[in-house]
Amino acid sequence: MDDLDTQNIELQLLLQAIYLKYGYDFRNYAKASIKRRVQHQLVKEGLPSISAMQHRLLYDVSFFERLLLDLSINVTEMFRDPSFYLALRNKVIPALKNFPFLKIWHAGCSSGEEVYSMAILLKEEGLYARTQIYATDMNEVVLKQAKDGIFDISKLKQYTANYQKAGGRESFSDYYTAHYDHVVMEKSLKENILFSDHNLATDGVFGEMNLILCRNVLIYFNRELQHRALGLFFDSLCNNGFLCLGSKESIRFSEYSDAFEDVVREEKIYCRIT
Repeated sequence: MDDLDTQNIELQLLLQAIYLKYGYDFRNYAKASIKRRVQHQLVKEGLPSISAMQHRLLYDVSFFERLLLDLSINVTEMFRDPSFYLALRNKVIPALKNFPFLKIWHAGCSSGEEVYSMAILLKEEGLYARTQIYATDMNEVVLKQAKDGIFDISKLKQYTANYQKAGGRESFSDYYTAHYDHVVMEKSLKENILFSDHNLATDGVFGEMNLILCRNVLIYFNRELQHRALGLFFDSLCNNGFLCLGSKESIRFSEYSDAFEDVVREEKIYCRIT
């Protein structure tokens, strides 16, 4: 058995240990991505092997919390991919206006930038007052960031540009208050957002959603876990509800493909039709 085979066995045992000890299931995440992040953490912590990492995380909770931040993918920004939000505004919002009350699930919300983007869009379209947003992530550290709504001021130039490209109708500065090196999102944006812990690998459905957003999460899952997540979304959507995935993701080639029609194909926006 060569070193590569041994490393793969070590990685499997590490992920099993994380699941059994802490309840976080990375066993069906894309192996190449997980392996890169584990190797990064090995160097960062000065550990000689994955087996040494396994031993440490079993007995050192603070080490596991650091590892968790590296294993869970938290890449996001306000109005990320502005063309997506423009398509949402033009093609989905008009249909949502026909509902007396809206339920939206933002799965894998990370530190919340895209959730607040959605809240802003809904406010500008006159829908926020009759909407409940469920923003979920498995990582409690980034969930707290999302609840706090505090972001680095150095990113505001990019966020403002994204907002404008996404069809923003007001001044973006109306939605936050600046404090030295950070900004705090307006309290009114949080009123109808419920932040909660949810793991797409192990937890269940959210019922009767009108819109589900899970963008740039499935690319880190293997085929089995992608199938599980898409099943959750299918079961959680009402008829004629909308599903939004990331630019490199698709409902096509899954067994749920026939249950969805394209709304904006290039932006991966779908509508459940069965």
